[in-house]
Amino acid sequence: MAQGQLDAAGRPDALRQMETLGLRPVNLVENAVAVAKNTSGLPAGLENLGNLSFKFPSRKVSANALENFTRLLSSLLASGVPLSRALVILYKENSAPSVAAKWREIHDLVVDGMSLADAMAKSPDVFPRVYVAMVEAGEAGGFLDVVLAQIADFQSREKELKSKVLTAMIYPCILFCLAIIVLTALLIFFIPQFQKVFASLHGTLPLITQVIIGVSHAVRSYGLLVAAGLAGAVFLVRTWFASEKGRRVWERLVLRSPLVGPLVAQFAMVRFCRMLGTLLGAGVPLVQGLNVARKSIGNQILVDTVSQSIQRVQQGGRLGQSLADCKDLFAGSVLEMISVSEESGKLDTELVRIASVAEVDLDRHLKTAVAFAEPLLLFLIAGFIGTIFIGMLLPVLSMSEYIK
Repeated sequence: MAQGQLDAAGRPDALRQMETLGLRPVNLVENAVAVAKNTSGLPAGLENLGNLSFKFPSRKVSANALENFTRLLSSLLASGVPLSRALVILYKENSAPSVAAKWREIHDLVVDGMSLADAMAKSPDVFPRVYVAMVEAGEAGGFLDVVLAQIADFQSREKELKSKVLTAMIYPCILFCLAIIVLTALLIFFIPQFQKVFASLHGTLPLITQVIIGVSHAVRSYGLLVAAGLAGAVFLVRTWFASEKGRRVWERLVLRSPLVGPLVAQFAMVRFCRMLGTLLGAGVPLVQGLNVARKSIGNQILVDTVSQSIQRVQQGGRLGQSLADCKDLFAGSVLEMISVSEESGKLDTELVRIASVAEVDLDRHLKTAVAFAEPLLLFLIAGFIGTIFIGMLLPVLSMSEYIK
């Protein structure tokens, strides 16, 4: 191991000089004495103002950029390229300045002697906790390239599954927005025209008509205040649900809901099984893989249940038997398949297979739920609009009978 000093204008220049000399930097420290040394007649420290750099918050790295980074880094490491050199290649070849700056930041931290997992952990907005935990396991076991390839495959499957969920929700969301627009237009523009006619009758209006006119008057007179109040209420509710206690309450309500709850639990099961199978296939020990995979579940209520099962595995229990208490997450048939694969020594491949089969089943259930939600939304929209029209027509019918 070589050790020495370099005269450089800054850290990037020092790294370039070391690469030119064919050296692989392990630790790079700025010499404070050299920085303070006055060579230009200026007060100490002022001569280096030209080398100061201001670090602006980088924009969030996209999922596609992260997946490409993971897959390319895995390929470079598998080809025998040293980690620091591979990171240099990645940030130099990236055309997006913000993304390249992030990869360079990771490179600089690794060059300073930090592990890749620790360097990534400093950017939680880019690298999720599960990602960092898998990289840490790969570094500890000496199969970082394999783990990175598995992460890239997992990211690709996750992106595909999320895309299916979002695609399925587009039409119901459009229907809901259209319903809000139509109801608002009726309350603001349509009902006031009838209200003028009703005022000239000087009669008693039906209760439903009075309610509709009252809602219309409130929307027209206090619409902005109501909107601001609703926005404030939504903000307060979201803030509370973002807290530890609020998030658990919300996740428990979601799990108990009749239609959404089973889909959320099945989605979490798919992520858990695929992640654990991927880790075991890469050579990660079972307990360590369980601790990483439980972070991918997302729902803290389910995470707590799995954590209790992990404790039983640490005490020597079988995985299938230990997960038996997670009834919201694992069906009996899935637990049986896990138990059988444990005995045959094919747990990793069976977990991935279970995830693939459950993913197809989840896609079918999701389509069924959306197919059920569409007519339900149409029925609600028609019900609201029909109620308004009936409420407006009742006085007209009464007036026609009075004229007869």
